[in-house]
Amino acid sequence: MYGRDPWGGPLEINAADSITDDDRSRNLQELDRSTLPRPLDATQQSWLLGPPMRKKKKYVDLGCILVSRKIFLWTLGTVLVTTFLAGSITVIVRHVPHHRHEKPQLDNYTLALNKTLLFFNAQKSGKLPNHNNVSWRGDSCMRDGKAVEDYLHLDLTGGYYDAGDAIKFNFPMSYAMTMLSWSVIEYSAKYQAAGELDHVKELIKWGTDYFLKTFNSSADKITVMVAQVGSGNTRGGSVVHNDHYCWMRPEDIDYARHVHPCYSRCSDLAAEMAAALASASIVFKDNRDYSKKLVHGAKTLYKYANAVKDSYNRPDNEFYKSSLFWDELLWGGAWLYYATGNITYLDHVTNHDMARRAGAFWGGPYYGVPSWDNKLPGAQLLLTRLRLFLSPGYPYEDILSTFHNQTGVVMCSYLPYFKKFKRTKGGLIMLNHGDPQPLQYAANAAFLAALYSDYLDASDTPGWYCGPHFYSTDVLRDFARSQIDYILGKNPRKMSYVVGFGHRYPKHVHHRGASIPKSVKKESCKGGWKWRDTKKNNPNTIVGAMVAGPDKHDGFHDLRTNYNYTEPTLAGNAGLVAALVALSGEKTLGAIDKNTMFSAVPPLTPATPPPPAPWTP
Repeated sequence: MYGRDPWGGPLEINAADSITDDDRSRNLQELDRSTLPRPLDATQQSWLLGPPMRKKKKYVDLGCILVSRKIFLWTLGTVLVTTFLAGSITVIVRHVPHHRHEKPQLDNYTLALNKTLLFFNAQKSGKLPNHNNVSWRGDSCMRDGKAVEDYLHLDLTGGYYDAGDAIKFNFPMSYAMTMLSWSVIEYSAKYQAAGELDHVKELIKWGTDYFLKTFNSSADKITVMVAQVGSGNTRGGSVVHNDHYCWMRPEDIDYARHVHPCYSRCSDLAAEMAAALASASIVFKDNRDYSKKLVHGAKTLYKYANAVKDSYNRPDNEFYKSSLFWDELLWGGAWLYYATGNITYLDHVTNHDMARRAGAFWGGPYYGVPSWDNKLPGAQLLLTRLRLFLSPGYPYEDILSTFHNQTGVVMCSYLPYFKKFKRTKGGLIMLNHGDPQPLQYAANAAFLAALYSDYLDASDTPGWYCGPHFYSTDVLRDFARSQIDYILGKNPRKMSYVVGFGHRYPKHVHHRGASIPKSVKKESCKGGWKWRDTKKNNPNTIVGAMVAGPDKHDGFHDLRTNYNYTEPTLAGNAGLVAALVALSGEKTLGAIDKNTMFSAVPPLTPATPPPPAPWTP
């Protein structure tokens, strides 16, 4: 672009020279700023000004110490906030409704179990422990075994009185201890849940400690043992020092009591005591020294029983006569196998001839009736356990399957669908065919039925056959519950036959200690008769005692003078305890303990069966 030069020549204008005045002004301002001094950084300032002035910290004077004001304020704020939050939570918790978690109520079977075990405390003889928990009982019969005419001169204090008298019968006492031990081995968890495990173990030990005194338990071979302490002749003989003729508190007995030894004819007694010691050795397996002592005593007794093979049925022995001794040999041998694992005992009890002699194939009106006299139903169930859980195979399978089948037959006979045993209108099974004192048999059968049901459940077997009909395990438990419910008060009389349980129970129990006040002066042998014959209630409540029970028409007479209605026994109460613990807690506490019974049993390797006979055309 060309223009006219005012001085006469041409003028050339470049694009670069065509900037505006505003641009030129900005350029000048930038040039001016570049000539200004730049701000000094911190280091340069420090060279000119020296070190910066530090702020003084502020403190709070708390009297004894100085605290930084910042720390003090933070701490105070934290405390105030924490206090506020804690108070708010407390107010909310107090005013917001919430549910209280109460302990679940115990079932009737557990409540009854707590009471029935106390009966054994009331039956103790000898020097009582401080925690016996029966206020009207004291030390008694401290001279047992020390009579001048008893040349044995043993210390026979301790043990249990059998019933409402003060006699110690080793035969039913052994059965009672065996039943208690069996129930502990199977249901220790249920005892623990009921708070009674230590108690029942102490009761068992009280019995086994006494048994160890009644023979030479440290020897390998014996020739004599004690069968009974105290006399009970009711046939019109001498009434001097007669524990059945006299009616007095055990604490007041000051006469020397006769000891009944057995020398050669007591296989039943020796085998039953062996069962008691062997079963208890499993209960006390964690106390190795005591368990070993019990096992040794059991072996010695069983060796004696198996050698003499005869029953303790002396002419002057009116009470607890054994009808057989083979069932005790089967029972004692089975317990010794479980206690020792010695295959010799298993060979012995699975011998076909042994089973035949014990009555396994007999049948008859009392077949399947468990009692202090008949151990066969219990022994067969005990050996059925071995088949269900360990299945030892040949050569034991043949006889074990027989015991298993016969156990099933016995269980079928208990069911109301079959008519082997009659029942009262109230539902009580008459296992003793209408004879007096039926409750002990019903309690024993209830225990076996509940236990067999648990065996089947534990082996994943839903039931069993009665001929062509199949029944579930629930049917067995229903039977067991029906019998125990009857005993606890679900009967036509609406009466509990366990003293101290429920609102209505017998008040005139046939029991010397319970019928005589503790505060009265010492009564003579006949002086106590007035307490026996009075119509007043017993002054002492013998809590947990199951009386003999009603008659075959559900009738019951609460008479102290009629022992067929109102007398309790060790053997009967042991069966009741076992049935109660089996039913207690239902299935919420688990079933049986499968393993403790086999704690001494080594692994079983089935033998090779013999080859079949050679084939011939």
